[in-house]
Amino acid sequence: MNTSTSSATGASGTPAGSTTGAAETPAGPLDAPAPATVPATAPVTPDPPGTAATTTATTAGIRRLVVMTGLASLGKGLYLTVALLWFTRGMGFSAAAAGVALTAAGVCGVLASLPAGRLADRYGSRPVMTGLLVVQGACLGLYTGVSSYPAFVALTCVFVAAERGSGAVRATLYVQVLPTEGRGAGLGLLRVVLNCGIGAGAGLGALVLLWDTPRAYAGALAGTALVYAVAAAALYGLPVRAAAAADEGVRPVPFRAPLRDLPYLAVTALNAVVNMLYVIIEVAFPLWLVEHTEAPAALVGPLLMLNTVLVVALQVRATRRTDELAGAARAFRTGGLLVAACAPAAALAAYGGPWAAALAMTAAVVLLTLGEVLSQAGSWTLGYDLAPAAAMGAYQGVFQLGISVAAAAGPALLTVLVLPYGLPGWLCLGAVLAAASCALPPVARWAQRTRA
Repeated sequence: MNTSTSSATGASGTPAGSTTGAAETPAGPLDAPAPATVPATAPVTPDPPGTAATTTATTAGIRRLVVMTGLASLGKGLYLTVALLWFTRGMGFSAAAAGVALTAAGVCGVLASLPAGRLADRYGSRPVMTGLLVVQGACLGLYTGVSSYPAFVALTCVFVAAERGSGAVRATLYVQVLPTEGRGAGLGLLRVVLNCGIGAGAGLGALVLLWDTPRAYAGALAGTALVYAVAAAALYGLPVRAAAAADEGVRPVPFRAPLRDLPYLAVTALNAVVNMLYVIIEVAFPLWLVEHTEAPAALVGPLLMLNTVLVVALQVRATRRTDELAGAARAFRTGGLLVAACAPAAALAAYGGPWAAALAMTAAVVLLTLGEVLSQAGSWTLGYDLAPAAAMGAYQGVFQLGISVAAAAGPALLTVLVLPYGLPGWLCLGAVLAAASCALPPVARWAQRTRA
């Protein structure tokens, strides 16, 4: 399921990859106002590959990333479970008023990725990520003392902007900590941790819901604020490789280069289309199952759990043979086609009785999840190897921006253009997903040629 979050991440929350992006400035005008600079984080001079010191430092870095990712995702899962009830029952705002605040915050979140990535390039991914975690924790703590609606809206906008912006910064941090060799397994591990953390947080939130009192919600938010603070503390002393902007032969990347890099933007757009899979499983599948099939409504929860269990079980294995661009593009295409195949499977659920509908929806979830783990494994390498190391944060900001736009626009597109039309709507959706998946490998080769 979506962990981006997208994680993984994602998921849903998405991890980063290699620092071996192109040294050349991407295609596009170079008349931007200011070049990206080397992060302020002190460079870490690595020992020769394979030495005991390098292995120890890498292991320690991965452990810190696991702790940070696990705690931050735990806090996110708890927040997602109790926040809306706190807004309405604890703070006393109507559901409509809370919805307006969350919509405004969503817009701020979409716009936050690129500036946050730029901050990571300028000041270093570790301090910026630490600051964003602290901001998120502070906002959650302040929720318990806010009573005015304007202050609530402002606080929500700041929290969501920090949460969405941290996606680009976290991606940059991953790429500057994980070793290039075998990075796919590391990214898969972090996405598993992300999914498990969100699930554990949701489980804790469910316990809070049993009390269903304003005091219980306020206590949960205060505890979540503390979790974010501990996640920020876990980054202290994390060894981070500096960007390569100062290396001989590497030119600074112009400020607007990511927005003028047409091949990278094309890869970002195709990735965003396939990332609609998270909206499909979180929004379209539940609505379709309840309103258009005879499957029992109680099946929604187990299907979401099935998705989570399969991601945890298969994500690391799905990263095999995705460390190179060609393999990553093939994995993305295969995964995208599996996601496309889930559309007709879901459509067929409307044409049978309860058991047939349940089997069809289960098959649709399995197909989508297999496509999810493969497409995400491929997208990590595509997003990072095609980005110049000297502007990794800014490029990850653009990549995350595409995912955020898909997440924001997806619910409206699916509920207006797909679900009301039944089988034809699902078939059209599958065709769009298949086309984006098949278009990715040639577009990736085009992007790679521009960096040769």
